[in-house]
Amino acid sequence: MESSKLDGAESVELLLDPETEFLASKEETGNEWELFKENVRPLKRGRDVRLLNHALKSHSHSQTKNSLLQNRRRLIQAIDEYTGDDPLQPWIECIKWVQEAFPSGGDYSGLVVIYEQCVRTFWHEDRYKDDLRYLKVWLEYAENCVDAEVIYNFLEANKIGVTHASFYISYALHMEHKNKNKTANEIFNRGLSLKAEPVDKLTAAYKKFFTRSMRQLKAADEDATENHLPARSFGTVLTRETRNQMPESSDLFRKKQKPDRAPGTTFSIFKDNGSGSLGSSVRNAKLRHKPWHSLGARAKETKRIMQSHQNGHQIRQHKQENDDDKSSVLQLRPGDGRDLKK
Repeated sequence: MESSKLDGAESVELLLDPETEFLASKEETGNEWELFKENVRPLKRGRDVRLLNHALKSHSHSQTKNSLLQNRRRLIQAIDEYTGDDPLQPWIECIKWVQEAFPSGGDYSGLVVIYEQCVRTFWHEDRYKDDLRYLKVWLEYAENCVDAEVIYNFLEANKIGVTHASFYISYALHMEHKNKNKTANEIFNRGLSLKAEPVDKLTAAYKKFFTRSMRQLKAADEDATENHLPARSFGTVLTRETRNQMPESSDLFRKKQKPDRAPGTTFSIFKDNGSGSLGSSVRNAKLRHKPWHSLGARAKETKRIMQSHQNGHQIRQHKQENDDDKSSVLQLRPGDGRDLKK
């Protein structure tokens, strides 16, 4: 609480809300995250509360904020100057630090640009195609796209991360979120057929998905039955004509529906027998997903969301003018000249 003198005589107390009072102070309480938790983006690996408190406090002081920006420049410079055997590692270190130092994310953090430049740098290197660290960067980048399906298709077509269960889980859950449960089921089955690791994690995720899907199908069937029974008052007896019309109206309703599955069908459950329709579907998927060398040409209609804590604006993806499938450069955002070292 602060007080100030007015006209040299009267003392007036100014009541400040907890957040404003905290920003005006210079002490760290250890509970900073409680005041700003709605602005903190969650991380799958969790956050260090001590680092989170320090980062939130730092962004309220210009001098400390400048120190964060300078440290980010040093990390990016370290990427350029790295001469070791694992050039992906400095990228991972930079990404993890930015995630902790800029907990709100957004355009100001530059995190999406770092994701993008990282995946663009290594997508053609075979040694990183099965690297879980590299896949995680791709998956985090996909979360910042309006339609991550384009990203997942690109990864599967170029066999990036397809040996890991997390790829199929993220891909399938994204399709489930789009109400494409049949496609999600096929994705899970492909991962199980290829024995993506860890298999236990993939199997557990598939069982949960299958349970949710069956529950939705049951609810949909019950709603369809209840909503299309003829309305009648208590004690009214259905005539023979009315009873004969009921199946016809029910059939009409089924025709109007456009479900992700055929009426009366269920999902195909994965069976590890080395043969059968599932093996055929996996082979067909391989034929469909021919490698493409330019994501920009396939994703020219995709728009990227970069949520900004400051202004919440969107940055649209530039459209790719020339559809050159022979390009060897990943064109995620053509013409992006942003330099995070400035």
